Amino acid sequence: MVNWLNRLAGGAGEQKSTGAVTTLAPLSGPHWSRRGYQSLVQLGFMRNPVAYRAIRLVAETAASVPLAVEERGGGRLNRHPLLDRLARPNVRQSGGEWLETLFCHLLTSGNAYARASLVGDGVAELQVLRPDRMRVLPDAVGYPRAYEYAAGGRALELRLDTKPVPELLHLGLFHPLDDHYGFAPLEAAAEALDIHNAASGWNKALLDNAARPSGALIAGGGQPLTDTQFRRLKGELESNFQGAQNAGRPLVLDGGLEWKPMALTPAEMDFLGLKEAAARDIALAFGVPPQLLGIPGDNTYASLAEANKALWRHTIVPLVKRVVDDLSFWLSPAFEGARLVPDFEHVEALSEDRAALWARVSAADFLSDEEKRAMLGV
Repeated sequence: MVNWLNRLAGGAGEQKSTGAVTTLAPLSGPHWSRRGYQSLVQLGFMRNPVAYRAIRLVAETAASVPLAVEERGGGRLNRHPLLDRLARPNVRQSGGEWLETLFCHLLTSGNAYARASLVGDGVAELQVLRPDRMRVLPDAVGYPRAYEYAAGGRALELRLDTKPVPELLHLGLFHPLDDHYGFAPLEAAAEALDIHNAASGWNKALLDNAARPSGALIAGGGQPLTDTQFRRLKGELESNFQGAQNAGRPLVLDGGLEWKPMALTPAEMDFLGLKEAAARDIALAFGVPPQLLGIPGDNTYASLAEANKALWRHTIVPLVKRVVDDLSFWLSPAFEGARLVPDFEHVEALSEDRAALWARVSAADFLSDEEKRAMLGV
């Protein structure tokens, strides 16, 4: 607004007639936020409620899945030293908190690192390490030989050839362009995060300006403003008509001035539709049905129950199976080859699927009782 007022006033102490002015403002390219773990975490997890809730929902749900140890004969045990270690991985965290942290790192960074504190032939503690502090140390061929963890001005080398288990486990989501590090869902949602955050920032700025879009004062057929009149008008606008505290005050114009809006209104921008579309893209990147995050719009599922089933089937179950399989492969040598498996039998959201499976297997007369038990995992 000030630039337009300067043009209308002309030079200091002068009176100049003002003709029609045409300004061409070509649309510049989009300005995206910086990429990188810390930037994405600050803009996504720490500032965006949709991404925050999606990450917490997936991580908390995945960490709630019960774990069991599968024997070589096919039976499952709910009591085992491996389960005891995971139930109390270290003196600071419970098993649920430890797993939740592991899943959160995987969703925000695409990488998760678990360290085993080895004492003799056993595993004394398990810790989750921050992924932004980790660096791969490759060998001559390019494969990881060790990892370096930097914190507090010191660097700790974590080796992969220790016994009975490697000192470090690296979990990484598939990255098509990187040999060592995974690709984060948070990074796939980065552009949607920028749009959603920018829409919120624009709305806040509009509210701070008394919900008035930007505009200009255009001189009509009256006399041009003198320098004194210009300064007085500018001061009145800044003190009496800017800011949320001045909302609703009428603007009385004289001297042939006319107010011309120069920005789109929230309705013209389809502000709510813009935010909802960006929110759905964020939910899509994390595999969470929008209904579960309270996002309105084109709801695909008929009910919350169906959306919850979709979350379990397409996101939670594959993620838990993959992480538990890696944990089992890592820790098994220290616990006499015990195989860690997720126990989905008591998950309420999957009870209908389990009941259908039991019915089909029970009706298969060509299977023996032992074969049926093996198929059902009992």
